[in-house]
Amino acid sequence: MYRWHGMRIRDATLADFDFIVRANQALAAETEDLALDPGLVGPGVRAVLDDPSLGHYYLAELDGRPVGQLLTTFEWSDWRNGLLLWIQSVYVLPGARGQGAFRALFRHLAELARADSRICGIRLYVDRHNERAQVVYGRLGMHLSNYAVMEVVYRGPESRA
Repeated sequence: MYRWHGMRIRDATLADFDFIVRANQALAAETEDLALDPGLVGPGVRAVLDDPSLGHYYLAELDGRPVGQLLTTFEWSDWRNGLLLWIQSVYVLPGARGQGAFRALFRHLAELARADSRICGIRLYVDRHNERAQVVYGRLGMHLSNYAVMEVVYRGPESRA
């Protein structure tokens, strides 16, 4: 458990399932105007909670209630001989924004990453039009990389196959 300015950061458990599903649905609706399929997002969250090899959810709590989340997944980098942590599914409840929830989540994650010699960096996706988020991430030491993301999606929102 990690504490920062009144925020408590902890590992998510199966008891947090409903909060995480609702946060993911709110995130998709807010950032991409997407309605996530409950038949996919629910089992997707459950899979991560059941199998840590898929990823790990962390929650920010204020006054004993979850107010924010992030998910980490992993990518092996042969160039760096290490694991890159990918931050995904970042969401902070609207009423808790500006109170340091994401900062606390990120600092906790960075602390864990620095202590683990297998981890060589942290990355995240950010919508190119989400300038506010880019400023927040920049304040934490992150920078835009020289990579663009290309994809083909077979299931879920915006699948085109």
